[in-house]
Amino acid sequence: MMNEYADEYKAKLTSCDSAAAAIKDGDTVMHGVTVAEPPGMLGAIAARARAGDLNRIKVYTFNAQKHFAQTLGNPDIADVIDSYSWFVSQDSRNMVRVGLTQFVPAYLHQIPKIVAETMEVDVTVTTVSRMNDDGYFSFGPCNGYLSVVAKLSKKLIVEVNENMPFVYGDALIHISDISMIVENTVPLMEILPLPPNPLDPVIGKIVAEYVPDGAVLQLGIGTLPNAIAPYLEGHKDLGIHTELLCPGMVDLIEKGVITGRQKNLHPGKHIFSLAYGSKKTFDFMNENRSFENYPSSYVMNPGVIAQNHTMTSVNAILQIDLLGQCNAEFLEGHQYSGTGGQLDFVRGAYDSPGGKAILVLYSTAKNGDISRIVSRFPEGTMVTTPRMDVHYIATEYGIVNLKGKSTRERALALISIAHPKFQNELMREAENMALM
Repeated sequence: MMNEYADEYKAKLTSCDSAAAAIKDGDTVMHGVTVAEPPGMLGAIAARARAGDLNRIKVYTFNAQKHFAQTLGNPDIADVIDSYSWFVSQDSRNMVRVGLTQFVPAYLHQIPKIVAETMEVDVTVTTVSRMNDDGYFSFGPCNGYLSVVAKLSKKLIVEVNENMPFVYGDALIHISDISMIVENTVPLMEILPLPPNPLDPVIGKIVAEYVPDGAVLQLGIGTLPNAIAPYLEGHKDLGIHTELLCPGMVDLIEKGVITGRQKNLHPGKHIFSLAYGSKKTFDFMNENRSFENYPSSYVMNPGVIAQNHTMTSVNAILQIDLLGQCNAEFLEGHQYSGTGGQLDFVRGAYDSPGGKAILVLYSTAKNGDISRIVSRFPEGTMVTTPRMDVHYIATEYGIVNLKGKSTRERALALISIAHPKFQNELMREAENMALM
């Protein structure tokens, strides 16, 4: 059946430079997320901007990676590129800090609706898989808002990379919906977990005891949630409904720990919206029908999350105060990351029958000099998860359930899992706050 679409494919096939010429001054451009960042197209658009052929285009990104940082996110064309980011990454953090990229606060599940109701997207550029016999390309392991935005965009330019895995679910786009095709088969960007922290085994074992057999898992962004995966190897028939599919989850699938057999929603399917890992991860999910990728408006919708029985979410935070407010995105007076889907999963998991929402953090930072459990946040710190939503909190010193606890009981519970050398100070602060 490939021949049925061969002529259309050939007619739409062009070079990156020719496709970049379709972008006009003042256009709003959105591009593929993380692994789906299209290096050829981003480079060609940046070359036009650098040559003075483009003026004041708006570019929206999420969790920007190196391809964006080296092209449209480069400071030398910041006077031409108005850069916006829904989620701040290591590669965009400095740009946000100095004001060259503007942060856009949003829950990830709401971004497709925000785009549909408040924006006009002129061009979307993204990496896709090869075309199948039915004329469909796959957005691969990284969807987020892409599958929705692509259909809202006036022009859709795809960069075909033979290394991009073909992933099913709502991650397919037909050639009839595509404006232009370029080809650029290069190694996919590998995003690997950071080396484990010596405290990970302690926290991993604590959290694993709160995950029942048959639970549906969400593991959030960051080193700590992924590091919990090895301590689930003794569990049976776990399932996946997650914003982010991490390498630790893939290991559990290969070992038969995650099967999805007991899932009541999408039984037997691993449901996700974004993924990261190595070539091994991407090869494993290529044309594997047990993996299904959906947009954030579905995967991160708290109402959908709550439909999964025994939904168990694990997300990392940077700080928590004695009232139970959690900060996962603000550090030293600056935007450090973003909300992403954390609050969506905290709310959805708690509303799930038998569900748990677990937030994890190391008790200290800066080699033990600073407590991450604090009496009050520094002025201006953003709250990611409000105190009314917080369920379980875990550090290497234990796990506590804040639901139903008074302000005094919350403070005592949190102090009990703080580093011992800070507990007396936190108790004095709690007394000063009239919590004791």
